[in-house]
Amino acid sequence: MSGIKVERNPPAEQLQHLGVDHWGVWEKECSTFPWTYDAEETCYFLDGEVIVTPKDGEAIRMGKGDMVIFPKGMSCTWQILKDVRKHYRFS
Repeated sequence: MSGIKVERNPPAEQLQHLGVDHWGVWEKECSTFPWTYDAEETCYFLDGEVIVTPKDGEAIRMGKGDMVIFPKGMSCTWQILKDVRKHYRFS
């Protein structure tokens, strides 16, 4: 089990309540790279499509319109299929 939580197309009211528009923005072109989360990350994809494969888990596809929570301590590989633009915050 990866511990990644994906919510497809959360309602606008939820995004507003969380203050997503005030979070940082991260952009990245198509690429593949390893990543380890030093803190829990919550993000909302504005554009793009990715496959995230946890070190000891199954690949998960996510992208535009998805709200995703990545757990602290998880190591994974990101494969960006379409350029990504997302709001994010660490907690």
